[in-house]
Amino acid sequence: MAEHESLEFGKADFVLLDSVSLEEFMANLKLRFEKGRIYTYIGEVVVSVNPYRAMNIYGRDTIEQYKGRELYERPPHLFAIADAAYKAMKRRNKDTCIVISGESGAGKTEASKYIMQYIAAITNPGQRAEVERVKNMLLKSNCVLEAFGNAKTNRNDNSSRFGKYMDINFDFKGDPIGGHINNYLLEKVGGGSESLLRSLHVSKDPTAYSYIKVGGQVKVGYHRSISALTLSVADAMKVIGFTPDEIQTVYKVLATILHLGNLTFGVDGDTTLIENSKVVAVIGVLLATKEENVGKALLYRTVATGRDVIDKQHTTQEASYGRDALAKAMYERMFCWIVGRINDVIEVKNYDAKVHGKNTVIGVLDIYGFEIFQNNSFEQFCINYCNEKLQQLFIQLVLRQEQEEYQREGIPWKHIDYFNNQIIVDLVELQHKGIFSVLDEACMTVGKVTDEVFLQGLNSKLAKHAHYTSRKLSPTDKSLEFDRDFRIRHYAGDVVYSVVGFIDKNKDTLFQDFKRLLYNSSNPVLKMMWPEGKLSITEVTKRPLTAATLFKNSMIALVENLACKEPYYVRCIKPNDVKSPLLFEYERCRHQVEYLGLLENVRVRRAGFANRQEYPRFLQRYKMISEFTWPNHDLPSDKEAVKRLVQGCGFEHDVAYGKTKVFVRTPRTLFCLEEQRDEMVGRIVLFLQKVWRGTIARMRYRRMRAALIILRAYQHYKVKSYIKDVNRKFKNVRSMKDHGKHVKWPTPPKVLRKFEEALRSIYNRWWAWTLIKDLTPEEKLQIRAKVATLEALKGQRPDLGLQRTWEGNYLVSWIDSPDTASSFTLVSCELQRKDKFMRVLFSCNVRKINRFHKAEDRAVLITDRHLYKMDPLKQYKPMKSIPLYNVTGVSVSPGKDQLVVFHTKDSRDLVVCLQGMVPAGDSRIGELVGTLLSHFKSTSLCGAFSQRSAWSVCLPHIAERSTFTYCPFGQPLEKLHR
Repeated sequence: MAEHESLEFGKADFVLLDSVSLEEFMANLKLRFEKGRIYTYIGEVVVSVNPYRAMNIYGRDTIEQYKGRELYERPPHLFAIADAAYKAMKRRNKDTCIVISGESGAGKTEASKYIMQYIAAITNPGQRAEVERVKNMLLKSNCVLEAFGNAKTNRNDNSSRFGKYMDINFDFKGDPIGGHINNYLLEKVGGGSESLLRSLHVSKDPTAYSYIKVGGQVKVGYHRSISALTLSVADAMKVIGFTPDEIQTVYKVLATILHLGNLTFGVDGDTTLIENSKVVAVIGVLLATKEENVGKALLYRTVATGRDVIDKQHTTQEASYGRDALAKAMYERMFCWIVGRINDVIEVKNYDAKVHGKNTVIGVLDIYGFEIFQNNSFEQFCINYCNEKLQQLFIQLVLRQEQEEYQREGIPWKHIDYFNNQIIVDLVELQHKGIFSVLDEACMTVGKVTDEVFLQGLNSKLAKHAHYTSRKLSPTDKSLEFDRDFRIRHYAGDVVYSVVGFIDKNKDTLFQDFKRLLYNSSNPVLKMMWPEGKLSITEVTKRPLTAATLFKNSMIALVENLACKEPYYVRCIKPNDVKSPLLFEYERCRHQVEYLGLLENVRVRRAGFANRQEYPRFLQRYKMISEFTWPNHDLPSDKEAVKRLVQGCGFEHDVAYGKTKVFVRTPRTLFCLEEQRDEMVGRIVLFLQKVWRGTIARMRYRRMRAALIILRAYQHYKVKSYIKDVNRKFKNVRSMKDHGKHVKWPTPPKVLRKFEEALRSIYNRWWAWTLIKDLTPEEKLQIRAKVATLEALKGQRPDLGLQRTWEGNYLVSWIDSPDTASSFTLVSCELQRKDKFMRVLFSCNVRKINRFHKAEDRAVLITDRHLYKMDPLKQYKPMKSIPLYNVTGVSVSPGKDQLVVFHTKDSRDLVVCLQGMVPAGDSRIGELVGTLLSHFKSTSLCGAFSQRSAWSVCLPHIAERSTFTYCPFGQPLEKLHR
């Protein structure tokens, strides 16, 4: 609960509003903005309003205030969400992600930088240069990517024209060890420069270049290109590891793009000419290639017809198209190369999970927001589709989870409907019917295909779709142009798209001549950017994937990546269009609140209950209010203690009790609890002062009395002699071979018997510690497994295999099947990629016994997630996969045989005999049972079944012989009939 601010600043959590309505929501948002409170919670979602001014709330002092705190302990802030994600990653060993969304100009990029700053600040480098280096690299990469991927637009001074997802990898101690950056859809627009480098032949006058001026006006929409390469950016590139030659190549590519924009073409009879040929010479120098080759690539296209190769001359229109396509492709290749170089530096290297522990991840997504312009083209269509996918993820992981929490806790409530935008996502990406599919079909059609043909295809296939329309389908809608526009009803509102340019932008074809030209450059960096240029003219290549398909695939992969992490959300709002720190445009903000789904989130969160907390956390905060819970309670459980506390306050009519949480219905109850708590805290401080003063006096008295007792006890010879004897005998135990295990303890006097027991306990713990302190992590795991086996099977089987080394994964160790181990390794790797398991617990060849008492050769693979049955005769092809949480127990026989029965929830037990023992007399039963028992005890699977009884052992007698059964969930098993 975020209630540490005065109510003059409004409610710090929208869940605490007196009534849930759009008017109340907007009034609270406006009040907090005007009072300088730009962050507000919706439960665990942060709503951020762009302040359009510098605020002193991100310094080191603020970082310390949020470090290690719970969300409700401090006022709302980005740092609180960042800390929550970091704690979940570090404490619970879970991958997390922070999704930052909102429209252009809402402050997403700044939010991502503050989150990165916080994570870098709270991790402890421990004076290790490598950790400090990774932090510096991650922060510097932001500077470089902004320089080449952001632009000044009408809406935003620093608008991200590409999507960025960054994974930050942490070791088991929570220190960053590397990262990885994915970029999505770099928009292809014109270029810009304000600097002069004589070696680049670049002028200071920006109006001298066609790509950065429109109608005589300087166009500031280019990705800041050379103008962004200020000293700070160049310094950042050097810190990251770019060589001087690589930085110089980046300058040359940017200068080449500017010069390409100034190329003009004319006609002399039937021949197309370059009117300003001096520019070609400059481009040749910059690209480290011959001038004549540049001119030929611009004016001709090499075509292979069978065995013949001919040069086809371009028209002026074709030459201009090729020039622009080359400029756009060069910038995109340069940007992707920069991202790749940064990844080469910051990616985790030489990390072995077995040695260094599990590698965990925090992902930060900063991606373009929903866009509605006067003219919306292919780029806006892709961007808005991306936001549909993210909104769908938000619905699935936040709103739906919120409703499901009530069901998990057993709290009855009225279902809240919310809009699921799956229908819009399908409209765009559905196979054979979606807009992307129609666009790809149009691009692959033989003959001249126009944007109008593409629009006709959309009208044909989507005529009956509720979220699609065009002028042909709605003849009376004059806001749409015939043969040009179509409208999509997005979750964020209606957007009209112009199909002009869709075909060209989707194909984005670049003549192969340009690729060969740049591949044959003597500049090694340029050569690296264009690897496909090495193909000869006559080589046939596959049709490259279209821009739409590539973007759709990247979005699907992004959503899958985010869905497997624990998500945290920052929803950014733009208060006005004039970048004013004082103006709050009501309608502008209301529209964003609606399409971000914020009110629906509050309604679901408030569906019956405004707040919920786990019983221990609720009790820790409010236990001082009740005499039954302060300072500690003696009730059967925390849940009963919370009930007694709430009843004592008279709020039992306003709460409900779940399985693990208490649910509070109205915010007023929370306010009353907070007021009573604040009153009691002052009284508790006085009480603690009184108790401490009394404690100090009693401590002094006890010291005086103890001194007297020691003086009187000094005469007791036996006590003295015992202590001396113990000291003499155990003085040199560290240097003894068995660390004093053979030393006989002296008989203590009666008064020191308890002291002797404690001393023996201390010694035994020390002795045990000396034995295990030098063991490797793998040896400790094996010892834990052997101890678990000994506890479970001691006295039940003659041979537990404790004297030998446990290999575990026998099928890969060339012991059981030396001829087929490589096949098993390939299958195991594929299963790991598919099922995402962390490690193999056990594998072995077995003899499988089915319900008809027939035996067949099989293999068993047990990972930390699944139990697989495989066919060794078919290269270990998996035949059956059982999730490990479906295994209810394991039964083994007490004899020398290797019979094992895996019991499952669906009662389809797996009966096998282990095979392949080397030497033949060995037993692997103990290893199997101990490995499983150790795994279930040490992983979160135990937590998942915390309401069931502990692991138990039972020995049901079966006919003339008995079987040993270990049951992880304490449930009785049916007798095993052989």
